[in-house]
Amino acid sequence: MKTYPPIPDIENAPQGLFDGGHLWLLEKIDGGHLRFQLRESGRLRFGGRNRVYSDAADVPEHYQYAVRYIQEQFDRQALRDAVDDVETIVFFGEATYRQRIDYDWEQLPPFLGFDIWSASDESFLGPDTTEQVFERVGLDPVNAVERELPVRDFDSEAYTVPESAWYNGPAAGVVVRNKRGQRAQCRHPALEQNDPSPSDLSAGELADVYATTERFERVAAGITNPTFEQLYDRVLESIYRESHGQLSQEEMSAFRDDLARRTRAFLEDAKQ
Repeated sequence: MKTYPPIPDIENAPQGLFDGGHLWLLEKIDGGHLRFQLRESGRLRFGGRNRVYSDAADVPEHYQYAVRYIQEQFDRQALRDAVDDVETIVFFGEATYRQRIDYDWEQLPPFLGFDIWSASDESFLGPDTTEQVFERVGLDPVNAVERELPVRDFDSEAYTVPESAWYNGPAAGVVVRNKRGQRAQCRHPALEQNDPSPSDLSAGELADVYATTERFERVAAGITNPTFEQLYDRVLESIYRESHGQLSQEEMSAFRDDLARRTRAFLEDAKQ
């Protein structure tokens, strides 16, 4: 499966990026790189930046919320209708889980797409086509800060990263690209060194924060007659998305046990 090329910082922009034409400025999302491909069998194959996963169960915990979302939302027939060989297409995007930014998780989609590779053409699709294709297959594209901005109107040295569309604060950065596939990024300097770190809270205290009745109700509303396994798995995926990096490995087992107890209690209460 095609790997994604690194995006240089704006001061090291590739030659030709600003040689006329128009630019698209896309919000850089603070999440995890996720790529996927539809196989002829109808199954989806997933990969991170440097690894392709053997199956969905092999996907790291903080990616699982996005993977399930893609599996449920992706319109396989729309892609089959558009291309002769579905395996020539690779989709790239951001799995949205907590890193440096605490987004509005109920509004932010689990996955935002930013590029599409066509092996038939040996190139990435243009930004306008990429946006349209993601929408056609049932997924959200990353939001565009500017579309079709004339190169002469973009000053890379004076550019200020704008506010994010997904929380009350600055975007992680902006990716600048043209229709020839050249890209560079402007990062927000205040967000670069703020790496996530384990919480001082115990497993039980974190469960109090994240495994709330409201979360169980919200997740259960999307499942018809939820079983313990279904509800437990989906609530856990939701929590991993929002708490990535806060729960130490030492606390993980205790947290899972506490979540299982709360899941059973919720289902028992729902029967009454």
